[in-house]
Amino acid sequence: MNHGDKGFTSASESWQQGRVVTIKRSITTGAGLVAAALLVSGCQNILGGTPPKTSGFEPPVDLQQKAIDDRKEEIIRELAHCESGGWGPSDRPIRGGRGAYLGRLQFSLPTVISYQMKRDGTQLSRAEAAELAHDYDRAASLAKYMIFDLEEPWHWPLCGRKINLRNQVAAVRELTTQAALAR
Repeated sequence: MNHGDKGFTSASESWQQGRVVTIKRSITTGAGLVAAALLVSGCQNILGGTPPKTSGFEPPVDLQQKAIDDRKEEIIRELAHCESGGWGPSDRPIRGGRGAYLGRLQFSLPTVISYQMKRDGTQLSRAEAAELAHDYDRAASLAKYMIFDLEEPWHWPLCGRKINLRNQVAAVRELTTQAALAR
């Protein structure tokens, strides 16, 4: 119902035009909100962009602690290499001392059972202890606990002397003390 004059519309035309404008605004605003949400959430593949880099969400790296942890890993690798001729996972079970010692770090079953119980209260069967001793990562973790947390490097008497384990443990202890004082 146009009255012939430009700029004038009837009430029903005005209402329908307002509805169309509102719907267009909603679509535009909604799409913008969706796009913003995708960018913030990191869905860059959908929109072809990259998520914003924020340092507030990433834990800070303590370089001194990383150096200490790396040194501990290296000591365990040296010990394993001395004890069994290698480090890391093995395709076959490793036995030493006529079957009394197992794995790269040559643990006895009673030692694994005792120190696992001491570390976290877990009671292992002999089969579970043998499995742990043959699993390099778990055995290395237990050895680190024994050597660095409990300061008991004497469980590996021959290789301990060969790789100068006591002095290496003392050096790691000194690094740990220095790092604690620097904090």
